[in-house]
Amino acid sequence: MSAKLLAGQENGPARGFRPGAGEDRMRQLEQATEQLDPPFAVVDLDAFDANAAELVRRTDGLATIRLASKSVRSRALIDRAMAQNGFSGILAFTLAEALWLAEGHADVVIGYPTADRESLRLLVADERLASRVTLMIDSVDQLDFIDAAVGARRPDIRVCLDLDASLEFVGGRVHLGPYRSPVHTPRQAATLAHAVVARAGFELVGILSYEGQIAGLGDNQPGSPIKRAALRAMQRLSARELRERRATAIAAVQDIAPLLFVNGGGTGSIEQTASEPVITEIGAGSGLYGPGLFDFYRRFRPLPAAYFVMPVVRRPSAKIATVLGGGWVASGPAGTDRCRP
Repeated sequence: MSAKLLAGQENGPARGFRPGAGEDRMRQLEQATEQLDPPFAVVDLDAFDANAAELVRRTDGLATIRLASKSVRSRALIDRAMAQNGFSGILAFTLAEALWLAEGHADVVIGYPTADRESLRLLVADERLASRVTLMIDSVDQLDFIDAAVGARRPDIRVCLDLDASLEFVGGRVHLGPYRSPVHTPRQAATLAHAVVARAGFELVGILSYEGQIAGLGDNQPGSPIKRAALRAMQRLSARELRERRATAIAAVQDIAPLLFVNGGGTGSIEQTASEPVITEIGAGSGLYGPGLFDFYRRFRPLPAAYFVMPVVRRPSAKIATVLGGGWVASGPAGTDRCRP
């Protein structure tokens, strides 16, 4: 490919993957796309399917995979993954996207609270959509916003509570992990659950908690071994704390309302999160493509399945190529773990 750069990374083999790997596989991809002018994207469907099967295998049958659509961004590939055994339900990015996906999928949960009034009106205008889509909330203010947007005369709206999964010390003054939700303690979860149950027009059906400080941080980062050791110690401590707190919070909420699902984790923490008895499903999606982010995890290694092809416009040296355009960056800060050729 003298005029193009096929950007990706070569990882170790996933279980069940039989097509040619490494240099042979790259040659196959180059031959398949040699008539196309960049920029364009390529998805290796054999690797994609192998990664999907590997995500399911890693649950050890203890949970299902709820597909995180924001990590895939392709309806055809979402449908392809959802056709595999072990995938159940979608974790959508926005309410507008959820309404679109709910045309063909019966269980769509939005990963974040919404402020989209027009989409809320579309949701309650269609009882079928209202039965298929679940909104995310983390405060009573969001219930007030929804009521103000669509009124009281409507189908019941399904909601999921977002339980903060970060690690906190000193009364919350030390916070390790994403700032996702103000609902951190079992008592706060129970208080919000009471508010939902007491409010006409809402049905509490689930709880989500994403431990980004574990699932989203590789435990084998390059650089200082002291920093790696500190990260691993933090993740072990956080996993123990969250396992106990999450179980207590789920029990407190289930005393108030029966739950259809409890979602946790991500591609980076499937084995650990699925082992918690209260967890019924794992939210995961980026592991289908196998981005460079996952080069720095010890527990697993997906196959590279997604590539972004760009034209090479000059070669100032044997080791440097200048490309015209950009690529895809994984979720999170654009650091050296994500922005590498």
